Amino acid sequence: METVLDTNILPTGKPKWLRVKLPTGKKYTELRGLVDKYKLNTICTSGSCPNMGECWGEGTATFMILGNTCTRSCGFCGVKTGRPETVDWDEPEKVARSIKLMNIKHAVITSVDRDDIKDGGSIIWKETVKAIRRMNPETTLETLIPDFQGMERNIDRIVEANPEVVSHNMETVRRLTREVRIQAKYDRSLAVLKYLKDQGIRRTKSGIMLGLGETEEEVIQTMKDLREANVDIVTIGQYLQPSKKHLPVKEFITPEQFAKYETIGKELGFRHVESGALVRSSYHAQKHIL
Repeated sequence: METVLDTNILPTGKPKWLRVKLPTGKKYTELRGLVDKYKLNTICTSGSCPNMGECWGEGTATFMILGNTCTRSCGFCGVKTGRPETVDWDEPEKVARSIKLMNIKHAVITSVDRDDIKDGGSIIWKETVKAIRRMNPETTLETLIPDFQGMERNIDRIVEANPEVVSHNMETVRRLTREVRIQAKYDRSLAVLKYLKDQGIRRTKSGIMLGLGETEEEVIQTMKDLREANVDIVTIGQYLQPSKKHLPVKEFITPEQFAKYETIGKELGFRHVESGALVRSSYHAQKHIL
């Protein structure tokens, strides 16, 4: 049986390659039961990720920290915007326990932007990685971080935590950044990625969405910019509109075009390239530590 993500608004005549199979399998069923029973906060479920069944089957899951309210109002993102709640200092232990309960082999940690606090949330980030390491010593980690407004003292806390992979998403091409990521800056994001690599992070990673009106030339230039920042891994997926209030889908990118970008990415020298309509930041994340 197949279904289309019901949390996304798709124009009439949506392409068949955006249809995904409902998640199944023993491992998925077990993890879904644990998530529901203990009310575990995975972005896999809250974001209705199309790859949830596949990832969970491979022992990978994504967790969001620092609440569910973002201080930024990006035009593509379904996370609510507003005044976030007070930081929960017990959160690192809660996330670590969730990972242990779910027996996760590779965890991806992400967060909202917390421009409302001086450290940008970086202290909770570092404490979360430490708690996971302590409680789940065999679990490998990817941290999908915000830009921390480019403040090196906050980024340094991620460097000190030293996860196997550190990711920060460009999301779109230079020309569309102001419209898509209103409070972000293209060059600042590149600088964050370069700084992470310069400070000794073993694997750096970034992701972009397509279908917002970018050109092929602009996508290729973004990939070139990422390689110049020594980024190891790139993910390229189709943007899907979370609600009518968000930016509309301008174009559905064909599987052939995604395959072309994958080839170009490999030619540019990326260690891993994930390129496809349903690819999301954490897709095949467990393979990216290699």
